[in-house]
Amino acid sequence: MKKIIIKILSKLFPTIMMNFIYQQLTEPKTKDLRQNEVQMLEQSERQTFQFQGFDIQTYKWEGGTNKILLIHGWEGQAGNFADLIEKLWENNFTVYAFDAPSHGFSSKGKTNLFQFAELVGILIKMFEVTNLVSHSFGGVATTYSLFKNKDLKIEKYVLLSTLDKYLDVVDAIVMKTGMSEESKKQFIKKVERENNIQTEHFNVSDFVREINVNKALIIHDKNDSVIPIERSRNVQKNWDICELQEIEGTGHFKMLKTDFVIKQTLDFLKS
Repeated sequence: MKKIIIKILSKLFPTIMMNFIYQQLTEPKTKDLRQNEVQMLEQSERQTFQFQGFDIQTYKWEGGTNKILLIHGWEGQAGNFADLIEKLWENNFTVYAFDAPSHGFSSKGKTNLFQFAELVGILIKMFEVTNLVSHSFGGVATTYSLFKNKDLKIEKYVLLSTLDKYLDVVDAIVMKTGMSEESKKQFIKKVERENNIQTEHFNVSDFVREINVNKALIIHDKNDSVIPIERSRNVQKNWDICELQEIEGTGHFKMLKTDFVIKQTLDFLKS
């Protein structure tokens, strides 16, 4: 539906349009993988398990005793980490990854951030990992999961760009769709009611103050057009064990297959 039409209809019928947009945001679209991403997945040990009505696809590349879990972003999937997985595997890491509910090769259905976050906590415990790498929205799901599970102890955590405030996400949705202010207010109320949260306090920069991480690194492109770098700057400012590396020339998605980003990530994890 075109933005101008949504803008008009959301002013005339704010509740109907809010529900329409909410439904769209609970059904992520899966993009095709590149050939090398498919080949990397084919080299893994694959297993599925049941989680809240979904068949969750997991992957394992057996290496050494140093174990790591990779958490993809919204509308991403495990295969997006192919280039990083190859280097981690070469350096004797045992690498775990997964496709979140309704993502990648997991089964499809309506899902949301909170389901994603709960799954991350389960997988950290299941695989007994102490190292993490997340991309984009995966950082929100992961920090919220660690916030809710303070018994989880993480040695090193790399965030390849991250969001911060939930309300920033809502504002981005408003700009992208043309949703009216009234629809926005109803959207926020629906999220808060269904998930028993206050969105104004649902911020990565708040979560990180209370999570059990020994050392963290955020890598973020200054010219990221999807997530402004100010989001990562604010998270790092509120996280005293975290370093921020500001880079250029990768954008939001290309960073996952950029050699110097992969090297920075690996050097940090091995240090």
